[in-house]
Amino acid sequence: MRLIIAASLLVFFTSQVFAQSVEVDESDATPPAQDEPSTGKGKANEYFQNRKKNVRRPSEQSSANTGATPRFMAVHVGTFFAGQAYRWSDSDENNVGKLNAGVTYRLGEWVNSMDWSIRIEYTSYDLNNGGAKKLSFSPILTFPDANSRFPLYFGGGAGAGLFIQQVRGKSPVALDWQLFAGVRFLNVIERVGLMLETGLKNHVFVTSWGQFNGVFINLGAVFAF
Repeated sequence: MRLIIAASLLVFFTSQVFAQSVEVDESDATPPAQDEPSTGKGKANEYFQNRKKNVRRPSEQSSANTGATPRFMAVHVGTFFAGQAYRWSDSDENNVGKLNAGVTYRLGEWVNSMDWSIRIEYTSYDLNNGGAKKLSFSPILTFPDANSRFPLYFGGGAGAGLFIQQVRGKSPVALDWQLFAGVRFLNVIERVGLMLETGLKNHVFVTSWGQFNGVFINLGAVFAF
């Protein structure tokens, strides 16, 4: 009788141990294939895909962080408050420079240094022998660059001046140069700002004697877009 009871107890406890071992194996089993992205290689791929979506290109980051503007243009109008003309008309004259208007467009940039632009201007003069009108085309350098947002700037340039109206016997072509300093405020109203500029303008005739020196002042608008 005792032998039967002992055998029964042995079978009972053996079955319980076996059942527990089966339960442990099921809980530690490898997750189904669809759960693989949560760990290991699948998780790493998911991480890099999300990072690629969130990281912007260097140019976009630079534009967002520094407020860089790919295009810059200024439009100005002004006059001369001093000027001398030498051997242009019958005699040397003072204060012959009148209207000065133009547009400046940035063509390139040395990053964190200066801008390279083209300036096209219209200038009128009033001489004893008559009036003169000139179109000027001048590459110019200005520093610091517009993207620095620094309000003060300095620059200069040289180019060709073509007279669309000239006094008799004088060259229709001149060599122009200018030096200037100014102040500019970008984005005063959205993408439109203001500028005030003053400096020296000079031209020398190419095929005849004569030249002009003047001190100018210009007021205008700047566009960063």
